[in-house]
Amino acid sequence: MTHAEFRRGEFVVSTDPELISVDRVHEFLSRSYWSPGVGREVVERSIRHSLCFGLYREEEQIGFGRVVTDYASFGYVADVYVLEEWRGRGLGKWFIECIVAHPDLQSLRRLLLATRDAHGLYRKIGFKELAHPEFHMERRPQGWREP
Repeated sequence: MTHAEFRRGEFVVSTDPELISVDRVHEFLSRSYWSPGVGREVVERSIRHSLCFGLYREEEQIGFGRVVTDYASFGYVADVYVLEEWRGRGLGKWFIECIVAHPDLQSLRRLLLATRDAHGLYRKIGFKELAHPEFHMERRPQGWREP
C-alpha cells in the first residue's frame, strides 16, 4: 500500500496512519447522524482495517474519511467528514477528489458510498445514483434501528 499525500496551500490530505487521531475521529463519529454513540473500540477497529485519509491544517486534524476495499475491484467510502468550522471553503470537494485519486484505488471497478445529505457534493466528483438498485441487498442484525 502506498501512503499518499496531497497539498493545497496550508492543507494536507494524508494516508499516513500515524497522523490519525482516533480520539478526534471517535468524537465526531459518535455524534454524527450515521453512527450516533458508536464505541471507540469500533472506530479503532474500522480505522485499522481501512485505507484512511486525514485532512489536516498544520498539525490539526480537521477531517477524516476511509475506504473499505480489497484493493482490486471494490471500495466503499465511509465516515467522511470535515469539521463544521472548516466547511464552506471547498475542502470537502477537494478531500473527496484526493480520496478517489489515491494510486491504490485506480484499478477499482466500483466505488460506492451512502449519504443522507451530500449528494450534490459527491455528484461533482462523478458519483451517481445506483444504476441498478434492485441488484443490491443488505443484511442488518436483528433489532437494528436506523439512526
